[in-house]
Amino acid sequence: MRERLRVVGGTRLTGEVAVVGAKNSALKLMAVALLAPGRTTLTNVPGIADVSIMAELLRRLGVGVDLGPDAGLEPGVVVLDVPETLGHRADYELVRALRASISVLGPLVARVGEADVAVPGGDAIGSRGLDLHAAGLEALGATVHVTHGYLVAKAPDGLRGADVRLDFPSVGATENVLTASVLATGRTTIENVAREPEIVDIADMLVSMGARIEGAGTSRIVVDGVDALAPTTHRVVPDRIAAGTWAFAAATTRGDVEVVDSVPAHLRVPLASLANAGCRVEPTERGFRVTAPERPRAFDVATLPYPGFPTDLQPFALAYNVVARGSAMITENLFEARFRTVAELVRLGAEAQIDGHHVMTHGVDQLSGAPVESSDIRSGAALVIAGLVADGETVVSGIHHIDRGYPRFEESLRGLGATVHREVDDSWVP
Repeated sequence: MRERLRVVGGTRLTGEVAVVGAKNSALKLMAVALLAPGRTTLTNVPGIADVSIMAELLRRLGVGVDLGPDAGLEPGVVVLDVPETLGHRADYELVRALRASISVLGPLVARVGEADVAVPGGDAIGSRGLDLHAAGLEALGATVHVTHGYLVAKAPDGLRGADVRLDFPSVGATENVLTASVLATGRTTIENVAREPEIVDIADMLVSMGARIEGAGTSRIVVDGVDALAPTTHRVVPDRIAAGTWAFAAATTRGDVEVVDSVPAHLRVPLASLANAGCRVEPTERGFRVTAPERPRAFDVATLPYPGFPTDLQPFALAYNVVARGSAMITENLFEARFRTVAELVRLGAEAQIDGHHVMTHGVDQLSGAPVESSDIRSGAALVIAGLVADGETVVSGIHHIDRGYPRFEESLRGLGATVHREVDDSWVP
């Protein structure tokens, strides 16, 4: 059953909203648990669809997974019971639904000596992402190839420490090389790694399991391999992308929102951009607060690896700029297909033109409600926010994407004063 959100425009969001654990960390931490037999517990895990998909993938590898209240646990708690003997095959039906499934690659090669992980739909081994994963594991002594739609990595005699340099600071490749190296023999030095807070979170959990890691959060990580790791209990880092979503929601609707349980230091560039555009951004004891003027200014954005402007917040910058005062240029440097949101915003009356990996926006006084379609997690949430500043009603279809990244998104919006309702999408034709 497909669902959609019906959004009534004219809302100025006010109040407070809490963020939970980072989607982009929790899913990877679930994979990290594979490295140690026994019971690992994660807390502050978001209640989103992607966590359920990752849980099913791990169950098929032999892991016992209990999730939240349905398993008699507190909300946000996931318990992973990892056996001594694991499976090593991640099937396509799950990998195609969750690209983060590739994060089981490193732990399985390290722990089992082999991994068969379906190639995510649309990717090939020569693409930037998978090529970096493969090169990193090969440097550690694994053999890697693609056959029958699976990325197959084998290291029957174990992995050995090496000097690895990533051609690009890919988050996924950093994660897989890091998780593979913790059980390798000797020292591994990984250069040009991703610096995201989620990488630091993974390293912190690995250290609590007994790994020896230095440099997480910098461009160089050094790992001294150990013989074995132990299960642990770990709290997932707060979701900076969700926090950034609410910051832009406040600015776009010209509202006043405190974002609770967030880490403003993880959002220095986006929050500084909003402050420079005329919004009031201030830290609070529980997170940060964004208060927007009657009409803040537009500002240019160029997405970059952390600590630069996050690509996951680019759709929200688009939604903000199409109603802000003045013109702005949005430049997407990381993902080629990240401008699908533009056509939907134009349906709402936005003035925006795509030129290669740039979008030029010219702010309009008000958008006009219309039916639009979500193409990914962030696009869907950005279109809902755009609907809040549109005249009339905006109907956002494809909200299963939103559910993959935001727990109870419409409930959080209603808590800030929005009129948003979930309904069956009876117009959808399969």
